[in-house]
Amino acid sequence: MHIVIIVSEISSRLTYVCDWIFVQQLGVDYKFCTNKTEEQEALLTIDYTNKVSNFSVPNIGLLFANSIEQQSIHTGLWNELPTLFAAQDADHVLPFDLFSAVFYLISRYEEYVPFVPDRHHRYPATESILFKAGLLERPIIDEWLFALSKLLRDKGLSIHQKSFEFLPTYDIDIAWSFKHKGLKRTMGGYLRDIAKNNFESLKERTAVLQAKKKDPYFSFDVTDRLHRDNELEPLYFILAAAQNTAWDKHILPSNKHMSALIQSLAQQYKIGIHPSYHANAQPHLFREEQKTLSTISGQQMDISRQHYIKVEWPKTYRALLEMDIRQDYSMGYSTHLGFRAGTSRSFFWYDLLAEAPTQLHIFPFCFMDTTAHYEMGLSVEEAFEKLHYFKNSLQKINGLMLTVFHNFSLGTDKEWIGWNEAYADFIKK
Repeated sequence: MHIVIIVSEISSRLTYVCDWIFVQQLGVDYKFCTNKTEEQEALLTIDYTNKVSNFSVPNIGLLFANSIEQQSIHTGLWNELPTLFAAQDADHVLPFDLFSAVFYLISRYEEYVPFVPDRHHRYPATESILFKAGLLERPIIDEWLFALSKLLRDKGLSIHQKSFEFLPTYDIDIAWSFKHKGLKRTMGGYLRDIAKNNFESLKERTAVLQAKKKDPYFSFDVTDRLHRDNELEPLYFILAAAQNTAWDKHILPSNKHMSALIQSLAQQYKIGIHPSYHANAQPHLFREEQKTLSTISGQQMDISRQHYIKVEWPKTYRALLEMDIRQDYSMGYSTHLGFRAGTSRSFFWYDLLAEAPTQLHIFPFCFMDTTAHYEMGLSVEEAFEKLHYFKNSLQKINGLMLTVFHNFSLGTDKEWIGWNEAYADFIKK
């Protein structure tokens, strides 16, 4: 048996969001019909025509429009859950347009409407409806679907039960703090330490370069043990530009030690590209870096996370598809923790300008170490309280917990004291 959804017309937007909700998330088949002739064949009929019935959902018209316009969004409550696109008529079983709310968030509709970008030409988290409604740190779509699944079970439907999942990912921007940087950069580091009278750093730098002390950014051996002991399969995104810039201060892939590290990681884990700052807008740079990583690692470079989380719709995602990227892990903010698209679950990108779904699979993250530490100024205790909050929230609704850490936050660098121990404890729990 399936669900029948009564509609006045069928659109690409509606089909996309119903496929994601019912088929991909709840494991339920559905059909559209524009009249009630099929109603008797269905286990459940949902009316999406603005008529109040035994099971009706209000329709605000967003999914049948052919334009992108600023939306007036009314908030409300359903089963004690905050909602978007709330209905004026409280007699509907769902007193808000669930389909439009989900589509608005996962299509990133609001990011197509004119806004003032930040200095990296990114959409500011503070402009988002979820931030303004105080919902950014809640997987609100997942909460809606969890409540909907209970409602559908009560109606006699068999719902696919997802399990909580944890996927650790890592961005490798700077593999070593002191080692393997070449004579020019090494001497520059010494001169900066002397100019700032930073004798502690001067002493540590010398000890590391003389192999008397471990480089403070090198934590790969520690994370390897954590993954092995806890049966985890992480993803590594590696910056592999041919040159350094003000925004790309990595160890070049031409360096034999960096090349060896990439090969070592690739022997154990899936590797993805972390394109350089300017590769986002220059396809030839992206191609060069993609080829370099593929050659060194022996893996196909078909997954990515954008450096500085630089994503512009639809430009960035269209470029990724042209570069044969099939999965992207940039769905989050670098300035704020939480759920940029309102969900922890993956989805295929819908190109709003083309009005069509694509084959680019988007995986959202909810926590990044540099966001907690630099942007929000959280202590290690506060940061991991947030991390445990996300974990507990996602466990309740069987979500996907995807985190972003950097090797330098899990090493012995003094700026990150306590992070490695807290992370190990989190993983073990």
